[in-house]
Amino acid sequence: MKKIFVQPVDKLVGKTEIPGDKSISHRSIMLGALADGKTTVKHFLLSDDCLNTIECFKELGVNIEVTGDEVVIHGQGIDGLKEPNDILEVGNSGTTMRLMAGILAGQSFASVLTGDATIRRRPMARVTEPLKLMGANIIGREQGNLAPLTIQGGSLKGIEYHSSVASAQVKSAILLAGLFADGWTEVKEPAKSRNHTELMLKGFQVELEESDLAVRIKGRQRLSPCDIYVPGDISSAAFLLVAGCLVPDSELTLLNVGLNHTRTGIIDVLSEMGARIEIRNRWNSGGEELGDLVVSTSSLKGVRIGGELIPRLIDEIPIIAIAAACASGVTEIRDAEELRVKESNRIAAICEQLSKLGVRIEELPDGLRIFGGKRLNGAVTQSYGDHRIALSLAIAGLVATEQVVIEGAGCIAVSFPNFVRTLENLGGKVLGQ
Repeated sequence: MKKIFVQPVDKLVGKTEIPGDKSISHRSIMLGALADGKTTVKHFLLSDDCLNTIECFKELGVNIEVTGDEVVIHGQGIDGLKEPNDILEVGNSGTTMRLMAGILAGQSFASVLTGDATIRRRPMARVTEPLKLMGANIIGREQGNLAPLTIQGGSLKGIEYHSSVASAQVKSAILLAGLFADGWTEVKEPAKSRNHTELMLKGFQVELEESDLAVRIKGRQRLSPCDIYVPGDISSAAFLLVAGCLVPDSELTLLNVGLNHTRTGIIDVLSEMGARIEIRNRWNSGGEELGDLVVSTSSLKGVRIGGELIPRLIDEIPIIAIAAACASGVTEIRDAEELRVKESNRIAAICEQLSKLGVRIEELPDGLRIFGGKRLNGAVTQSYGDHRIALSLAIAGLVATEQVVIEGAGCIAVSFPNFVRTLENLGGKVLGQ
């Protein structure tokens, strides 16, 4: 869809399954490809980003079968990847680009990684610099900071790396390269980032040593294949959580959502704002906690967000901004300068688009100040090709005075391909073209 038209509604009611977690889906392909044998993944996210990861590993000689949302990966072992015949295309996926760079750094062959125009603008030095320290030869624009990246790997050595940012992508790239390195590789972070890679490595029987802010991995370990159930993506659930809070007379049940403690900042913030959210039916799969989230219409108030909470909700800040715009009082978001180097400059994008909706909002160097309490206007808005901006604006359309049009809405398929159908089943009114 080039654009969608979202109408205001009186209520949202129902139950829905949330699409599989994007981060976990990516990692299941990568680690399954390196395992000694067959890995089966259920509830895999069939989004553009994750399908690009599958295609990249097929190019590397891995047999991968997709049947519905079940994926079977015939792992080639730690030394089994093949030199690709063509450039590896990651599309819009920063996770694919950065994590694959870590894996490719450990290969004896040359490969080239590239992506769409957005990916070619995103900073890669935070990954390429530690990989070069480990012994990889990486060439890219701006001395390896921008894709396309040419990687000649092999003969890696373990390092102790202090990351300047709390980034799961940076940490994961180094740990994956550490699988191919001699000796131990350690990553220390300034704050705890999401730990899906560590949990999944353990599921594949890889031994790790962990402390609060550091992870160590010993190189040349073999991976044992396993079966994986991918939890519902809490980053996708976040849009419906906010919708359930804001739309009058609403109650939504979101089934089997991932509740990893490094990702639940969105629940903490919405609860502090006054959201009525209940967690039911908790269970565990492969070290990942899941549960059903029940949300109902709530009176929200402004809060201050910053510090160590930011890595736990960095992807949810666009939809938090919508909640803040409809809440009473002022919400201030700080320490979120990372938003400027996502799929778009999300700080600037949020300010520009919410201003169109009649929101008083101030752009800060590292965040936003949002003055809530006024009902949103209808408007024609722009996604900037950023799925989280597009999805957030769609939720805004449910509670605006008039229709909200989102141009460039095709990017929604990056993470929530069945979003329009899901919203309609719950009572939303969405037209696409």
